[in-house]
Amino acid sequence: VIAPTGTIGLVMDCDTTGIEPDFALVKFKKLAGGGYFKIINRMVPSALRTLGYGADEIEEIVNYAVGHGTLRDAPGIDHAALKARGFTDATLEKLEGSLPATFDIKYAFNRWALGDDFCKGTLGFTDAQLNDPAFDMLKALGFSKAQIEAANAYCCGTMTVEGAPYLKDEHLPVFDCANACGRIGKRYLSASSHIRMMAAAQPFISGAISKTINMPRHATVEDCKDAYLEAWKLGLKAMALYRDGSKLSQPLQALVLGDDDEDDEDKSPVSNVVQVTERIVERLITERKKLPNRRKGYTQKAVVGGHKVYLRTGEYEDGTLGEIFIDMHKEGAAFRSLMNSFAIAVSIGLQYGVPLEEYVEAFSFTRFDPAGPVQGNDTIKMATSIIDYVFRELAVSYLDRTDLANVDPGDLRHDAIGQGVSEGDLGDRDAARQLALFTSSGYVRGNLRLLTGGLHGEGGEGGEAPRTGSTAGAAHFADAASPYDAAPTARDDRLEQVTLARMKGYEGDPCGTCGNFTLVRNGTCLKCDTCGSTTGCS
Repeated sequence: VIAPTGTIGLVMDCDTTGIEPDFALVKFKKLAGGGYFKIINRMVPSALRTLGYGADEIEEIVNYAVGHGTLRDAPGIDHAALKARGFTDATLEKLEGSLPATFDIKYAFNRWALGDDFCKGTLGFTDAQLNDPAFDMLKALGFSKAQIEAANAYCCGTMTVEGAPYLKDEHLPVFDCANACGRIGKRYLSASSHIRMMAAAQPFISGAISKTINMPRHATVEDCKDAYLEAWKLGLKAMALYRDGSKLSQPLQALVLGDDDEDDEDKSPVSNVVQVTERIVERLITERKKLPNRRKGYTQKAVVGGHKVYLRTGEYEDGTLGEIFIDMHKEGAAFRSLMNSFAIAVSIGLQYGVPLEEYVEAFSFTRFDPAGPVQGNDTIKMATSIIDYVFRELAVSYLDRTDLANVDPGDLRHDAIGQGVSEGDLGDRDAARQLALFTSSGYVRGNLRLLTGGLHGEGGEGGEAPRTGSTAGAAHFADAASPYDAAPTARDDRLEQVTLARMKGYEGDPCGTCGNFTLVRNGTCLKCDTCGSTTGCS
């Protein structure tokens, strides 16, 4: 069994996309490159003939659903009404050429279809009006909403057979689809009918049926639970649900976005989402969540560029940050007042719902004095300003932003395994003896010295290492200091250099211009202290 699923079913000359009810009698498929195209179920005339309708009746019903594709003799807006407003025969001919492919007559009345000269010279519209996406030319020409709807239904169709002339009410269930059709359609099939269609075909298919069950926009969680339970009872191997409008962008729709009227209760999914978002934002910016009178937090003392800084925080019951206080030592009254005012402003913003992430991104790596090495903080070792230090400290403590720290907090744990600084230390002196067995004396070149009596070769314990002419000037191995005894000192020196480099703010990356590892943070980019070049910022 080949069950066409998705758009490929339409390419295979099918009216539906698989074992399912039709999505709608008239559908709009969103194109990958932008825009839509109209898909009409071509089985409607055949169904009407089977039901006993005549040719004239079928033509009237089909035209009611898909439209006549012209404004000649249209109710409300016809050629006579347009000529009375300045339309010429040439303009009407151009307009008629674009009507068969349009979804709504409002889309045919624009500057691109009619021409700028006609729109501005004859109709008198301005560039501001024509460039406004919300501009309705028909409304501006004086046509009422009822006239526009009547002409649109005549030209582009109602996209449903409900209310069509000659069609009997008892035949309406034949044309029901998974969604209500058009703007005036009310009827649709339940999800249970789709499930039972799939259940009827499942015994004849070895695998699962790759189809999505379409549910109306107002489907609830309980409806979804009932659908899954029914599918399980009927033995379906797999089932997926899709509620109409549950995504901001869906490929197949029964209406083009913007077709629904502003006064309708059931608006497009995009407008509904926008309304919900606006309500949530409005509630967030109008209600201040105050901290409890007794609150938790911490006090962090540090010295930034020789100036003591005390950072104190206040937290909500759930541990999120709600306020900060910044106290400094040796600063003047003006600077102290500015820092206090800044801390109050940040605290009020946090209590009104401003994310801490936004503050961190805005103020991290700001540069002004005092700045320099940081003492007293476990993770921040270099700061470009007091503000930089404060928000990087808050980011590490409350957001787990270890990327903004100079020292990974995980390295400070008592059970940390380190970064391999001491890895390779043989330690045991016997290992040195084993090394001498396979180390060439020519490679040693007289500067490698071993402890504990030198090499144990044929000369017996404590004897000299074998020499050749190439090593005549080499010193004795016996009674000499081992290089492994000097290794810890070298490693300590390197560790001190690494610590000093981190205190200076070096990131550890090589400069692309001079090659030195002296890149420091400069805003969101890096700057080389050696040659002065940057990675992008000025």
